[in-house]
Amino acid sequence: MSRIFLSSPDITPLEEQYVVEAIRSGWVAPLGPQVDAFEEEMAARVGMKHAVALNSGTAALHLVLVSWGVGPGDFIPTSTLTFAATANAISYTGATPVFVDSDLATGNIDPVLLDETITKLQAEGKNVPAIVPVDLLGKCADYAAIAALAAKHEVKVLSDSAESLGARSGDVLAGGFGDAAILSFNGNKIMTTSGGGMVLTDDQSLADHVRFLSTQAREPAAHYEHKEIGYNYRLSNLLAGLGRAQLARLDDMIARRREHRQMYADLFAGAPGVEIFQRDGDEHDNCWLTAVIVDQSVTGWTTSDLSAALAEDDIESRPLWKPMHLQPVFRDHPRAATGSAEALFVTGLSVPSGSALGDEQIRRVASAIGAFLGSR
Repeated sequence: MSRIFLSSPDITPLEEQYVVEAIRSGWVAPLGPQVDAFEEEMAARVGMKHAVALNSGTAALHLVLVSWGVGPGDFIPTSTLTFAATANAISYTGATPVFVDSDLATGNIDPVLLDETITKLQAEGKNVPAIVPVDLLGKCADYAAIAALAAKHEVKVLSDSAESLGARSGDVLAGGFGDAAILSFNGNKIMTTSGGGMVLTDDQSLADHVRFLSTQAREPAAHYEHKEIGYNYRLSNLLAGLGRAQLARLDDMIARRREHRQMYADLFAGAPGVEIFQRDGDEHDNCWLTAVIVDQSVTGWTTSDLSAALAEDDIESRPLWKPMHLQPVFRDHPRAATGSAEALFVTGLSVPSGSALGDEQIRRVASAIGAFLGSR
């Protein structure tokens, strides 16, 4: 019996075709025509003027912050309910991440609390040059509210859309919001380049500087000349070919994940105390990961109980992100915590959601959950 994962890569003969073409072109190192085309196609998809393909979403976050001059002495408010990469990238610059709690219904950063946090930091004389809101599990943050408070406080917005490509907030697409946005193409994301990421922006000077830094900050000279610290962060031409094929299939992959979410909604419809997380308004989401929220006082069982039952059938599940302000490495960092993110971490469980899941695998997941609910 093979293991069922949360979100395995969805690869077809189209991806093979693109990668083979990249190999046969002779461009097997970073940069090349597939990278150029991938950047152009993704910028057009999300509505930004410029895109820079990199080797990870973390690299994308890092280089934008470096290009903006973020460093020691700066305070950068960000979502506490996120993967560590968001906070790590801020920390790479020497700046201090400030963790802001979530809206309980969506898990995304609470705009009112974010506004209050920036106001407090600035009143204390702290420099807040930018904020980094995160789109959680494929649902966009409240872009309209964040744009308004960013203008009010005169701070830049770096939108962490690592999980939300293909989603939207109002008329704005994920990856198309903020002074800059980043995407991740890690192996478990909505689309993948194996490993990879991208910066998107309307600011040509920012895009140019990110591209410059990502290729070791080499000056235009016949010899190797360097005036700034650079990084080896570029995406390979081979992986860009894979990304182009994935982008062509993105809408179909999102539709498949949406079908899975509906299956879970039907499956848990008769289970009091269980709700599908982020279900309200999810017609605008990419449904990257479907999660359930469990009220133990009603169900009599916990997410740990369900997870253990799934594990017996070799089915992966995972709690929502452990809030950054609870992580040992960041325990001394400033935070604005209400308890919402912690509650979601305790009561939430992500279940298999990948577009590569076949009908037989979905039936196996449904059978395991059905048996668990029946036993309770």
